Amino acid sequence: MSTKFQVVDGWVRGARCCESPNFNQRPLQGDISLLVIHNISLPPGQFAGDDVERFFCNQLDFDSHPFYQEIRGVEVSAHLFIRRDGELVQFVSLDNRAWHAGMSEFEGRDQCNDFSIGIELEGTDSQSYTDQQYQVLSVLTQAIQHAYPEISAERITGHSDIAPGRKTDPGEAFDWLRYRSSLK
Repeated sequence: MSTKFQVVDGWVRGARCCESPNFNQRPLQGDISLLVIHNISLPPGQFAGDDVERFFCNQLDFDSHPFYQEIRGVEVSAHLFIRRDGELVQFVSLDNRAWHAGMSEFEGRDQCNDFSIGIELEGTDSQSYTDQQYQVLSVLTQAIQHAYPEISAERITGHSDIAPGRKTDPGEAFDWLRYRSSLK
C-alpha cells in the first residue's frame, strides 16, 4: 500500500468524505496540538458495515441492534475513521472541533476536543488491528503533523490516556511501539 495523503484547508486528500453534522468551531482557531487515537465498531466487535458512518452522521437505526439503545440520542463524531481494509473516511474538517473526546484532559488542559484531532480505528480494545490500518495511520499521521506542526510525537495519545477510568481505547491490542516507530 503506497498511500499518500495531503491536508488542504482541513480536508485530507485521499479520504472519502462523509460529512457529519456533529461538530462546531474551535474556541481558538489554529489551536490544534493533539492527536487522539480511538477505536469503534458497531455493533460492538462487528466490522465492515456502515453503522459507524451512520452513527457519526445521526442516521443510525437505533432499533436495528439491541446495543444501540445504549447510544440512542448520542451525537458524536471523529475527524477521521480508518476501516479494517485501510479505507480512510473523513467526517469533520480538521480545522473544526469534532465531538470525539468528551470529558478529557491532557497535560493539565481539559476539553481536548478544543485542540485535538480524533482518529477512530475500526476495531476493539482486544482484537489486533490490521496491517492496512497501521500503514494508513502512519502516513496519515505524518500528513497531519506536516499540516499541524504543534502535534509532536509527544502529543499523540490514546483516548484512554485523556479520559482514564472512563475510556479504554484504543486498548491493549493497539501496538504503540509499531505505530510510533513508523513515524520516524
